[in-house]
Amino acid sequence: MATVDRIWYQELARASAPVKFRFVLQPLMAALVAIRDGRKDARAGRSPYIWALLGEPRERRARLNRGLNATARIIVLGLVMDVIYQLIFLKTFYPGEALIISLVLAFLPYVLIRGPAARIARRWGGASPRQIS
Repeated sequence: MATVDRIWYQELARASAPVKFRFVLQPLMAALVAIRDGRKDARAGRSPYIWALLGEPRERRARLNRGLNATARIIVLGLVMDVIYQLIFLKTFYPGEALIISLVLAFLPYVLIRGPAARIARRWGGASPRQIS
């Protein structure tokens, strides 16, 4: 339980730390990539991203890999920034925490925004939603 308490305390403390800009920068970069990929999904007629991950077992692995590849640079940038933060301000390194915060700030926004971006692109572009197997 002490580990969970430490993680929550340190994650909340990071929001006010000198590197707080990353709490805006990483999700913004992930959102831009998600919008780009959502538009591609709409043009290709693919189902919304999160629905494909949750409801299409045959597509799940491929779509998840494409999403991770699309956000890989953002995740790595977040990891590097978190390592620097931890070493300078905490004087130690917790790799699990660095990975968690990077995924939450980069991949989670990507997953949440890509589907709605595809729906909006379909509506504005007039593309019909069709499933690609």
